[in-house]
Amino acid sequence: MAFIRRVRTASGATAVQIAAYRAGRQEIVKHVGSAHTDAELGVLMERARELLGDPAQGVLDLGIEPTPRVLPLAAAPGGQGVLPAMPAPPARRSAAARDSGGRVLATGSRLLYDALLGVVTALGFTAATDEVFCDLVIARIVEPTSLLDAGRVLTDLGRRPASYPTMNRTLRKAVKGDYRDRVAAACFAHASSVGDLTLCLYDVTTLYFEAEHEDDLRKVGYSKERRVDPQVVVGLLVDRQGFPLEIGCFEGNKAETSTLIPIITQFQERHGLADLAVTADAGMLSAANLKALDEAHVRFIVGSRVTRAPADLESHFHWHGDAFTDGQVIDTITPKTGRAKGGKVGENDTARRAEPVWDPVQHDRSWRAVWAYSARRAARDRKTLALQETRAREVVDGERAARTPRFVKTSNGARSLDEKALARAQSLVGLKGYVTNIPATVMPATEVIGSYHDLWRVKQSFRMSKTDLRARPMFHHTRDAIEAHLTVVFTALAVAREVQNRTGLAIGNVIRQLRPLRSATVAINGATQTFHPAVPAAQRAILDALPQAEVTH
Repeated sequence: MAFIRRVRTASGATAVQIAAYRAGRQEIVKHVGSAHTDAELGVLMERARELLGDPAQGVLDLGIEPTPRVLPLAAAPGGQGVLPAMPAPPARRSAAARDSGGRVLATGSRLLYDALLGVVTALGFTAATDEVFCDLVIARIVEPTSLLDAGRVLTDLGRRPASYPTMNRTLRKAVKGDYRDRVAAACFAHASSVGDLTLCLYDVTTLYFEAEHEDDLRKVGYSKERRVDPQVVVGLLVDRQGFPLEIGCFEGNKAETSTLIPIITQFQERHGLADLAVTADAGMLSAANLKALDEAHVRFIVGSRVTRAPADLESHFHWHGDAFTDGQVIDTITPKTGRAKGGKVGENDTARRAEPVWDPVQHDRSWRAVWAYSARRAARDRKTLALQETRAREVVDGERAARTPRFVKTSNGARSLDEKALARAQSLVGLKGYVTNIPATVMPATEVIGSYHDLWRVKQSFRMSKTDLRARPMFHHTRDAIEAHLTVVFTALAVAREVQNRTGLAIGNVIRQLRPLRSATVAINGATQTFHPAVPAAQRAILDALPQAEVTH
């Protein structure tokens, strides 16, 4: 007859085995497993009963040999010794009295939660904020949703969420407790330790609201998507790897160019920086911006508008025409405030064939300009110009009803093709310009171009905040609520960027791979324990690349 036995091992675990008597000796039929906790023991016992096929089989504990009990004979009244009455055998336990099988109380993507918590902790956000705030950040990374629905996301991750009122209080606390300042300080410390802060990248975006009326912050402004909803303007500063360093919120009708200086000044003051270099696209190019940056001892690289090329390259056009070679770079100067009076080129003398080498002292009315020509860009530009010319001719001929497109001019109510403007645009195809206050002795032209091209990282960070983190649209109604929301998004962006840097995978990819790995909380034999799932090799590599959480909420 087979039975279950439990044996204490040398390591302190309890081995569960199925054994049987054969020829008067116990033989192990099957080793079910070793348990280190009561819950594991309960699971193994249940498994052993299933293997036996008869839950009523007895259980024999081994490890200590049982000692037979010797009973003395009791003297009968007549002096004759008799055996005492043997106690009745214990009644067989009913099915209801036996230990019940294991029950799954809950499942959750706990491995994903713990992995993200490890990154949050490694970046110093758990120490800078609080437990509920970190939960809201993790929930936004996994599944961007409303605050009311964040509890469902956390429950699905195997985390017991705080109540909705507590979450609301946490967001208010985030504003009053300067959580953004603390998070920004932690981001700076991390970026300083692992990256290069000699160059930062800046860009802006707009976040719109599902609201009918404007207020002091949410205003209708310029929208690339041609929306007429109230919006706010958000400026983001990142390092050259795209890791966020600073974020700012401005009125929806504020010009993008006027957001750069406040963000840079805030960043410098927060961290006591006197020397900084920043890269921004052509939208930030304004005489006031560049002057303010230069006076603040901030080195800059900004994109130049192609309309400035004729003035900047006037000497080149004079001596070489509009002929360029693929990869050609022209290092010259550009006027700070446009052409000089009387149409003169100012410091750039066309009588000299050689381009001037920018010097901040000698050329105090100019910035350094770098222009590069690409045959690939030229082919793309020609294709775009051809489409624009066709559209313009259709409008002029009355074949298309549209607002006045490019290359169409109106005179006395009559439309005609602007041949001069079209010819000028065709002569500038393939050119891309950059304006900087960094001398060539410090940074060669090729490095200026390469640094500017790093801007795709800040644009990628914005795309992450708008898609993976769903920073818009927003339904918050007060400035504090909007600022708190942006603080959560800013923190989540930092975590997502760190996950991407450590794993080499997009945050959405990491979530798709780890979220289906469900842990189960099992109750059996009066004990409760959580069991993690088997982790395939690909997902194990992701988990190994991320830091383990140093604290447990």
